[in-house]
Amino acid sequence: MFRTVGDQVSLWEAVLPAELLKLPDELARVDGLLDDPVFFAPFVPFFDPRMGRPSTPMETYLRLMFLKFRYRLGYESLCREVTDSITWRRFCRIGLDGSVPHPTTLMKLTTRCGSAAVDGLNEALLAKAAEAKLLRTHRIRVDTTVVAANVAYPTDSGLLAKAVRRIGATAKRIQAAGGAVRTRVRDRSRAAGRRAHEIGAKLRTRSAAGRDEAQASVRRVSLHDGDARPIAKGRLGRPVEFGQKAQVVDNDDGIVLDHAVEQGNPPDAPQLAPAVTRVTKRAGRTPRTVTADRGYGEAKVDKQLAELGVTNVVIPRKGRPSPARRAEEHRKSFRRIVKW
Repeated sequence: MFRTVGDQVSLWEAVLPAELLKLPDELARVDGLLDDPVFFAPFVPFFDPRMGRPSTPMETYLRLMFLKFRYRLGYESLCREVTDSITWRRFCRIGLDGSVPHPTTLMKLTTRCGSAAVDGLNEALLAKAAEAKLLRTHRIRVDTTVVAANVAYPTDSGLLAKAVRRIGATAKRIQAAGGAVRTRVRDRSRAAGRRAHEIGAKLRTRSAAGRDEAQASVRRVSLHDGDARPIAKGRLGRPVEFGQKAQVVDNDDGIVLDHAVEQGNPPDAPQLAPAVTRVTKRAGRTPRTVTADRGYGEAKVDKQLAELGVTNVVIPRKGRPSPARRAEEHRKSFRRIVKW
């Protein structure tokens, strides 16, 4: 059963001195912000409004999660610190005679609601910031990175081959010590090594059919993330990474205005105009300046952004620019924004 707020103030808190009831300035500001019911809405689809056991109040859960990420705490250390602190109990709306939620309860809530609730919270927070005129979007920058998968570089295939060899060696040691003498053990180390070599060869394949077909021939590069794909970013020491490609848009204050995660390694340029459109919708106004790296540098991108109302597009072009374009990119203002 979905609950947004907890129980009323207990008698113990009513007799506490006023000094103990006052929150620090930062927590007081966050406390006032999280009182808005708009932050409860993203959790509604995950709970029945009437049936089932009462859930942890969302006002408590949100404040606990703020403390967790603000101070980089694990679930167990978070619950322990909140239990021992009157101030943090007050902030999380947990009475002195109340019990702090168990760490596994918080883990289950986080897993249950997942990224959909986080996206809803981000949208609500950005909307409130825009309404209060705190969201600056006159200048934004865009870049891509790799959300790394849980994979042993370069792939899990080598790790699996090592695991097979380790299992075979362990079984032999057990039998040599006199255990499991009737159990037949077959050492598959050589077969696992051949299979790992085949997977590695396919990763390096660049046939005439193109890169996409070569990557499609790799059935899996991570046991834990089936959507992970090889992504070539050209970084020194790690030219190929494994995971999903993410695009991030932020402003002068470092606030992430938009993010998107794509499977595989799609080109950068087509993702820029949709991102600027989403930022414009959230902030209620079009950014004046947009900058990005050379991966976005196409004349078509400049035209799309101009049509959206962006007055200053600062993106170096791919390839060898014309003399006029080279002069434009060597202007001090252009170079200053690109460095930012």
